[in-house]
This record gives sequence, C-alpha cells and structure tokens, in this order.
Amino acid sequence: MNRTDRLYALVEELRATAPRPRSARALAERFEVSARTIERDILALQESGVPIYAETGRLGGYTIDRGATLPPLNFTAPEMAAIAVALARAENGPFAAATHSALRKVQAVASAARTEEADELMDRVRLVTMGNPALSASTAPVPLAVQNAITARQVLRLRYRDRTGAETEREVEPVAFIGSPTQWYLMTWCRMRQGPRVFRMDRIRSVVATGEPAPHRSYADLDFDIPDAVLRRPDLVG
Repeated sequence: MNRTDRLYALVEELRATAPRPRSARALAERFEVSARTIERDILALQESGVPIYAETGRLGGYTIDRGATLPPLNFTAPEMAAIAVALARAENGPFAAATHSALRKVQAVASAARTEEADELMDRVRLVTMGNPALSASTAPVPLAVQNAITARQVLRLRYRDRTGAETEREVEPVAFIGSPTQWYLMTWCRMRQGPRVFRMDRIRSVVATGEPAPHRSYADLDFDIPDAVLRRPDLVG
C-alpha cells in the first residue's frame, strides 16, 4: 500500500472506530508499518486539516472527530441492505478483498439508528448456498495475488491443473475476468503458448506475483471469439 492510500485508509480506520481511540502500535500492526511511520502519517493528516486528536493515558491513542468528517453522503437502510447482499454474492469474486473494504466504508458513514434499521431489514434476508460439493468447489475464491495483478498489470506465475489432471507451470499476463453464476475465469496472454488462454480459477493450484509489469492489453485484444450477446460488461452507473 502506498502512502497516499495509507493516509486515506487511516482516516477511514479512525472514523470507523470513533470515538474509541486507536494506539499508534495498533495502527502500525493494522497497516504493517512501524509506529513511527504511523505517527508521521497522523502528523501529516493533522497539518492538512483532518481533525485527529491524541488522547493520553493507558487506553489513549488517536481518535477523529467523526461528525466533522462525515462525507455529504447518506445511505438509506434498503440501500445498505442492497449493498450488503451484493457484497455477499461477490464473496468469492475477483474483488472480494475490495468488497469488505467497501462495506466498512458504508458502515463508517452511517448513523447508529440507520445501521440498526438496516440490520433489522437484513434479518429478513437469507441467501441460498450451494449444497452440491461439486458446485461448491467450483466457486473457490479468487486468490488475492490474482486480484491485485489485474489492477496493477503484473505478470503472474501459475501452476495450473487442466481438465485431464495434467499440471503445468507458466507465466501469464492477466487481462480480464469472466464470471458465471458458479465460476470465475482468468483471461490472459500466456507466454508459454504465445497466445490468449483462459484459466478456471478453481484449477489454479498456486499463484505468485512476479512484480514484472505486463504489457497493456485489453479484453478486445485477446480475440476470444465469444459473442457479445453472451457477455455483459458491468456498469458503474445504476
């Protein structure tokens, strides 16, 4: 996590736990940096006008004026419930880690009364899980390394088992995800085959991010010859 992202995440973390203070040591463990780094980050935020205060004592630490930092955005209880359901459905998807972060942000900006109302609504919602072991296995979580590599455009080293049980190790340039109701696929440019290849996520035995930047390729560049009518591009606009 770079410093800019960490500064934003620090504010969100303090806002989510306010008015309870968080110690520099606890924050350092949360963000996997030193306590001194956290102290420098807090100072930078304070100098930029973020209302973060230090509380002394054995149980002291840093806290934020939550009311003064709430963004001009409010979620209704049905909206919060809808987001929670959507995130639950995406639990094994390529952005699972990001969905948890998004839900924390929703909770951080909501009032206690609104959260209680949403919780009562969620008590009337149930999601059906797959009872078939074969179907359950097909919805294996997408590894975090794969999620990050798509965003960062980095080469991955995969150990993959095909439908016959044969295993190969290869370097791929991740390009896109395709999701069905029961499966996620990784669309790549395979360096071993020197062409586009699709990998079922549940057949990837191990994955390592090499850190090597991958050439810029789009889904259209791979030319998988899948009819447009079969696939739907998610839209950020509701």
